[in-house]
Amino acid sequence: MTTTASDITFRLEQKRRVQADFPGPKSVALTERRKAVVAAGVASSVPVYVADADGGIIHDVDGNSFIDLGSGIAVTSVGASDPAVVGAVKEAVEHFTHTCFMVTPYEGYVAVAEQLNRLTPGDHEKRTVLFNSGAEAVENAVKVARLATGRDAVVAFDHAYHGRTNLTMALTAKAMPYKTNFGPFAPEVYRMPMSYPYREENPEITGAEAAKRAITMIEKQIGGDQVAAIIIEPIQGEGGFIVPAEGFLPALAAWAKDKGIVFIADEVQSGFCRTGEWFAVNHEGVVPDILTMAKGIAGGMPLSAITGRADLLDAVHPGGLGGTYGGNPVACAAALASIGSMEEYNLNGRARHIEELATGRLRELQAELAGAGTAVIGDIRGRGAMLAIELVQDGSKEPNPELTKAVAAACLKEGVIILTCGTYGNVIRLLPPLVITDDLLNDGLDVLAAAIRANA
Repeated sequence: MTTTASDITFRLEQKRRVQADFPGPKSVALTERRKAVVAAGVASSVPVYVADADGGIIHDVDGNSFIDLGSGIAVTSVGASDPAVVGAVKEAVEHFTHTCFMVTPYEGYVAVAEQLNRLTPGDHEKRTVLFNSGAEAVENAVKVARLATGRDAVVAFDHAYHGRTNLTMALTAKAMPYKTNFGPFAPEVYRMPMSYPYREENPEITGAEAAKRAITMIEKQIGGDQVAAIIIEPIQGEGGFIVPAEGFLPALAAWAKDKGIVFIADEVQSGFCRTGEWFAVNHEGVVPDILTMAKGIAGGMPLSAITGRADLLDAVHPGGLGGTYGGNPVACAAALASIGSMEEYNLNGRARHIEELATGRLRELQAELAGAGTAVIGDIRGRGAMLAIELVQDGSKEPNPELTKAVAAACLKEGVIILTCGTYGNVIRLLPPLVITDDLLNDGLDVLAAAIRANA
């Protein structure tokens, strides 16, 4: 049975409405206040300030209503004010906001670990540690791998994004805006070619062959017995929502296992029902040694985690993992409620329905434009509600970042928030809240299609 959002009650009317004076005077005034106090290095892609959000709608301070096709970068999968999450947070703060799990522990942390051990792939014995951000989770996954293996080298991939801390910047492939002038970076990080089906020189290359290409380079440049960890996003996020060819991930994981290398799946963006499975590795039956999580884990509250093989995580000495705010009790309460809503609403099914609805419409648009002699949609890809449109120069594969920016701006003017990404800045990424209604999603896709037609 097709999953719908019709059984979910929203506080806010699920319709877009943009007034003529967008951005409005209150947002303009807040922008002026911001300039005087907020560092210029913090950028915002939308020039309005939020007053309220619910389901697939964001209200700004001037009374405009926007369709949210970004979910705070894949965070508010259950909506920005899911009643279960709101209720759990209210109850938690009435008792205590913090004690630090490393000082006086509490049940919420243990309960979240139990849930993550249950939901992550594999039936082996697992352990979990909670942190604050995706980058912090990645840093700690690498720490565990290095300690457990006694090795130093870490392999990452082209187009990767793993965070903004020093080590995760080294793992990240894109220079601007993430790495430029922020070095030197952490050593012993090596980058290998990714499987990027749309941009492969040999379009016939299989996933297994692409994995062999990377493995051969690892053996030549580093030596498999020197590698502590391979870290990869099962679907690359900031790099352009790149879905590797089938067989790429299983071949890498099998080789890593044979060489005693810790295989780390970075599911910070792709996890928690986003791709139509609890985690993107599930699509090919890959069981990572360690899995990193954040974003959708707690309905918008700051929380991240690593879950992995018990022998790996228990190899770390007491006190070697942790952090003052890691596994904050309020965030833990939100995570438990968010996971409960994901199961109650069957958001895996909902994500698969969103994929079917959206990709069908986008492929129709691609064919329409190509038939009219405007072949600017180069590729449509993704899984679940993690979808991408790669825009190119007409009739070629040359990236078209100018068109991408123009489409995003045109959508915003009409009340639809979309995000862009990609190594070449030419990818529109669609990350709607998984609770978005079909009517609202279709309205957003109407606006997006019109923006592409008008600017192509």
